[in-house]
Amino acid sequence: MIYLLEADEAALGRLKERLDALGDCLVVGGGEGLWQVHVHTDDAGAAVEAGIEAGRPYRIRVSHLAPLAAEPPTQRTGGGGAAGSAGHDGDDGATTLLVRAGEQPPSGEIVEAIRRAHAREVVLLPNDPELRHPAAAAAAQARAEGVRVALIPTRAAVQGIAALAVHQPERRFDEDVVAMTSAAGATRYGELAVAERMAWTTAGICRAGDVLGLIEGDIAVIGTDLAATAADVLDRMLAAGGELVTLVLGDGVPDTLAEGLEAHVRGGHLAVDTVVHRGGGRTAPLLIGVE
Repeated sequence: MIYLLEADEAALGRLKERLDALGDCLVVGGGEGLWQVHVHTDDAGAAVEAGIEAGRPYRIRVSHLAPLAAEPPTQRTGGGGAAGSAGHDGDDGATTLLVRAGEQPPSGEIVEAIRRAHAREVVLLPNDPELRHPAAAAAAQARAEGVRVALIPTRAAVQGIAALAVHQPERRFDEDVVAMTSAAGATRYGELAVAERMAWTTAGICRAGDVLGLIEGDIAVIGTDLAATAADVLDRMLAAGGELVTLVLGDGVPDTLAEGLEAHVRGGHLAVDTVVHRGGGRTAPLLIGVE
């Protein structure tokens, strides 16, 4: 959960002690009497009460973070997109499974993943425009086998993460699909890539080794430094507003990049929280989502 807090700095020590005992991933940042509080906890009410004890909390936002099940052993790893699915078992439980692909997976592979979920209701998250068609074909086949399938047209992994964050297995399937679709649609996405050769782009001429900053699939920034280009992309994305930044680091990208970008966001956008994930097996050094 996240909230803003008007409080004296002297009250923060007690606040941090209480919140640290309630959960993890605690972050309290800000200054001059205004603080942003972020914590992962199963007791949102107690976290708000801790804020009331310290001062005046407001703009309270609670998100349900659905756990990811272990990845199935038959999946392939490598670059490219990732298709995810959240399955309702018809009662109170849910399973989540991922299908990664170095190339487009055949629709049959996605159907097999749906079958392994053993669920009567399944949500598919393509997370890549190239996976939309095989996911749609898999959904049609699964429906023919009696599985209720909804396809949310996510175009990037960060949109899939946003959708899974609001997934609630106890909610009616249709309502859950609406909430997940809304969260995905409200997430703008960006990406950093490294140019392999000289080429004309929408942002000008790039050369081999240049860092390319893409926003919604279009190259918006050309730079030479990964951190500086990422900060530029973030500023452009946050210019339209936002409350939460999601960073997904690729293999080999140091944690210091995320730390620097978190500090950059805190310095220029006090009311914006940042969440960092390790992507693993991706060709892109950095994925960015702004909700």
